[in-house]
Amino acid sequence: MLRRTLPALAVALLLCAPTSGAWARSPGRQVAVVDQASRSVLVLQSAEELMAYRGPGRLPVVWGWSADRAPELTDLAPARSWTDPDEAKSRIRQGRRFLLTTASGGLAAVVETTTGRVHWATDLGTAANPHSIELLPDGNVAVAASAGGWVRLYAASQGPRAAAYAEFPLPGAHGVHWDARTGLLWVLGDTALTALRVGGTPAAPALTVVRSSPLPDRGGHDLAPVLADPGRFWVATLTGLWRFDPATDRFTAVHLADPAAERDLKSVGDEPGTGRLLTVAPEHEAPCDWCTSVITLHRPEGTRSLRGSHLYKARWWSVW
Repeated sequence: MLRRTLPALAVALLLCAPTSGAWARSPGRQVAVVDQASRSVLVLQSAEELMAYRGPGRLPVVWGWSADRAPELTDLAPARSWTDPDEAKSRIRQGRRFLLTTASGGLAAVVETTTGRVHWATDLGTAANPHSIELLPDGNVAVAASAGGWVRLYAASQGPRAAAYAEFPLPGAHGVHWDARTGLLWVLGDTALTALRVGGTPAAPALTVVRSSPLPDRGGHDLAPVLADPGRFWVATLTGLWRFDPATDRFTAVHLADPAAERDLKSVGDEPGTGRLLTVAPEHEAPCDWCTSVITLHRPEGTRSLRGSHLYKARWWSVW
């Protein structure tokens, strides 16, 4: 059962059974949202249908997942560890799509979307506050924990509860991204964007620093690839939105139609094929100071309120 009752959302979001056909209808345009109110990751059919949604009523939900409904996670105490989910990414590995997700309560998980089965998971505890996660080509999993102040590379390739890891200290760790072009693991903290080389073996990974670039502003929060310009990255900080070019080691400020929309972003990303930006920023209102019910699109502009939701991040459900 969901912990909270959401009149417009709860019935509509009785999470859809995953079906392979659902993914084929609008590849690259679906939107995944992390909703802390329903304790769920929800995939919405398309940005167009999302913008057309007026509510109340059924949201255009294609698929959803919650640790509360995963019996194989009972050993990780999801009632506590799945509190305040805060990340959702889509990754393809060996022809299969996976949801990568974390929660402030401590859970980090990789879920196969076709079956809903948990591929790997661990409980980092409430003191760590994991904020992002990445799947590497060898099957290992990197997790960034803001309160823990580290990025760990878990030997997840070794089994569904594999616990061995390599650790890189990173104060305020909020973002992690694997760059297949360079074979580097990029990690974002409070004051720096750092590239790590992965060494060792899948069973005993190791991390070494390749380079580190000071942020133009404190409070690094989100890190994502610029899909329209491979090799570059979106970087969201406390007061700005930036594009980072590793070739020149330069951060360039990104200006949106509303300057206020550039600040305190929890997530940012461009839509494959169109370059349209999708962002989420908190409304700083009770009962969730760090959440919002609004998804925002840029270039062209558009907003949509999902009443009753407590959204933390929204991402294009890209086919990677």
